[in-house]
Formats: sequence, C-alpha cells, structure tokens
Amino acid sequence: MRKFLYLGAIVAMIIAGCSPKETGELQGVGGRPTNYFEPDPYGMVFIPGGSFNMGPSDQDIAYTFNSQTKTVSIDPFWMDETEITNNEYRQFVYWVRDSIARDLLGSQNPEFLISEDANGNPIAPPFLNWETELDWNDANNAAVLEKMYYSKDERFYRRREIDPRQLNYSYSWIDLRQAAKKTNRYNQETKKYDGEIIDNNAVRKPIKDRSSFIMKHSVNVYPDTLVWMSDYTYSYNEPWAKSYFWHPAFDEYPVVGVTWVQANAFCIWRTELFNNYLAKNGQSFVQDYRLPTESEWEYAARGDLDLAPYPWGGPYTRNNKGCFIANFKPLRGNYGSDGGIRTLSVAMYAPNGYGLYDMGGNAAEWTSNAFDESSYSFTHDLNPDYTYNALKSDPEVLKRKVIRGGSWKDIAYYMQTGTRTYEYQDTAKSYLGFRCVRSFMGRDIFDYAGMGGAQ
Repeated sequence: MRKFLYLGAIVAMIIAGCSPKETGELQGVGGRPTNYFEPDPYGMVFIPGGSFNMGPSDQDIAYTFNSQTKTVSIDPFWMDETEITNNEYRQFVYWVRDSIARDLLGSQNPEFLISEDANGNPIAPPFLNWETELDWNDANNAAVLEKMYYSKDERFYRRREIDPRQLNYSYSWIDLRQAAKKTNRYNQETKKYDGEIIDNNAVRKPIKDRSSFIMKHSVNVYPDTLVWMSDYTYSYNEPWAKSYFWHPAFDEYPVVGVTWVQANAFCIWRTELFNNYLAKNGQSFVQDYRLPTESEWEYAARGDLDLAPYPWGGPYTRNNKGCFIANFKPLRGNYGSDGGIRTLSVAMYAPNGYGLYDMGGNAAEWTSNAFDESSYSFTHDLNPDYTYNALKSDPEVLKRKVIRGGSWKDIAYYMQTGTRTYEYQDTAKSYLGFRCVRSFMGRDIFDYAGMGGAQ
C-alpha cells in the first residue's frame, strides 16, 4: 500500500512540474501541446513558401493582355500530388448517397441516428450513426430507400439504379470576408451588430448574430457525364459518356465534368471528413482543404524554377529523346502522339521540381479565384487572392473563375505556368478537373525536415 502511495506522490510531482508555477510572471497558458509538428497529409506534397515572379514567361500569342509580371510571396502549403481522380471523387458521391439513405432509414429505425449525447441529453437535430451497418439488400430497407432509385417509368431494361438527381449535398461555411468588414463587427457599445450582410439569395438584411455569417448551400454532387458529348459536335464520344466515371478502367483518371461549385463542396466535405476523424481521436486542430489560389497554383506549378515557361522547366514540350512530356494537343492536332488521345491516368509523366504531377496537360484545373483581366494590378503582393461569390442573379461576367494548366485538348501555350484563362463557375467540362491544397500549420518553416533551412 505504501508503495502505491509513494508512486502516486511521484506521479503527482511530475504532473505538477509540467504545469507553470504561480510566480507572478508572464508564462503563458499551461497544458498546451508542445513541439507540435504537422505530419505529411496522405497524397499531398509540401510546397515551401517563397517569392517568385508571377505572370507570363513567354510572349502572349493570343494577345489577351490579361496578366502582367509581378513579384509576389506565398506562404507554405500542402498540395495534392495529382488531380483528384474518379475513384477519389466517387468516395464523396458514395458518402452523400449513404448519408441520404441513413437519414431516410432513421425515420423507421432509430439505430441509424444518434439522438442523445454521452450524458443522455437529447440532440436536436440528431446526428447520423455511421457505425450501424447499412444493408442495401435488406427487404425492410428496400421500401424506405425506394425513393432514391429511378421510378419504374424511367428505368432502362428494368435496371434498378440510384437516381443521381437525388444525390444533393447540403453544407455550410462561414463567410469570413463579410465578417471581417469593419462595418460588420460586433459593437461593444451598443451590444449588437450594426452592419448588414448579403445572404445566399442576394438579399441584404441586418446582422442578427454570428449565425448571419453562416452560409448554407445545397449542390448535386454527381459529375456531368454527358459533357463528353455536349462539349463536341459531330464527334462520337458515347463510350466515354457511359463509362468514364464508373468503369474501373478509369478509376485513376482525373475526374472531369465537375463545376467550380461542386469542387468547393468536395473541399468542404473533405475538410469535415478529416476533422471528424481528428475529433474522434481526441484532437481539436482544424485543417481546411480548399481549392488553390491562382498564385499558389502558379507558384507550385513552377516547381522552384522561377523563369521556366513549363512545369518541367525547359522551353520545349519534348525530352531529349524526342518524346512529348505531357498530355496535350501537339502538332496540328495529332492527339495520340503524346501517348493519349484524351485524358490519361494521373502521374503518367514525370513530376515537376516539387513532386507534383500533371501541372501541365491532362486536365485543366479550377482555382479558387474569380477571373478579372486586371486583377494582377490591384491584388496584394503577399498571397494574392481575388474572390467573388457570384449569385444566380449576377451577370455571367461575374461568374468567371480562373482555370490553369491546360488539358489534353489544349495546345502547348495553355500548359505554360503563366497562362491564365477562365470558365464559368456553374459549368462543367470534359477537360476540367481540380486538386486540393491545405495551409501549412506546422512549426517554423526552417524546422521542416528536408527543407535545408537554418539549422
């Protein structure tokens, strides 16, 4: 017994020694994690911060005059080493499908919902219970889930298939840009918010409380598989429309047919998926996945080669053996001379200096920024970022979003690191995909392993 008391006293002394003692001096808050170091996110590569000359490295052959050379600085961040693939995006689609099914089954079977917390207090509205196994073939579930399938009149050869029109993802985010406006801040004198906010429906209304800054949206997550036909006239592409997103042969191909809105919804879902995992394992650090800014994308594409026109460095699209080194539209339209007529599996060609694949060619990529021909003139030189949340009622010119990198159907000019163009945020294309980034939240940048910084 004395032995246990003695050990307990030692443990108590050790614990007490770990917390700051009251000395009347400024010591900070005790009990905080020390020496936090961010592990490498799966499938991402580290992009060290730095400065570079953003803008064209070659002549503007299209005479678009939509960019200029500008020295900018970028914070370090993580970036997906490849474009998001069909199979990765399918995880998102399946999650939405299963969450809708669990919500429907919850009205009949409470096991699919969590309606009480650990202390027995009611939760309203309840959470979905992902621990309960979902059996799609169960006869009791089939009747409840029938509304998720095509009606009998819409079925082809009597196939019972999920109706993708039902796969809608409802999500929310905090509009920090409106919250950051000085006129929208909480007034400590009046004890209320004095400003106004524009909600998702383009309605200007007074700020009630913090909830006014929480924006909500719902989007259908299924890719537009018909883009393989609608993007082209007098061209036979039916096999791609039928198979590209679902056939296992295309699992590692970049997902296309995804709008800018869908890509952002994917980032929010990915953020919640990861943060829920962290919370489940006792960690409270929030990590946000998002689309890269235009400046981040170009900085990463250059691969630490500031003046190189292409991601791989040199001014040519062939290697020293005469082979094309990216998937694009070479020569006068000889699509297959680079190894692929349309998209190819990701990472088929060598990566750039940062270890990123397909930063030129294969699929063009969405960025988070709105497109404005003169944005280089007015954006900051530290993490340049121009955004505009276009509403349905806005003119089309305000719905343009920057795309980068060129695609399998573009000439070499569009693969150059400094070339910028746009697409509309609510459109999907057979040559347009995306990849995610995550801000670096680790220790001092020079402490990061492998950077070769200060020792």
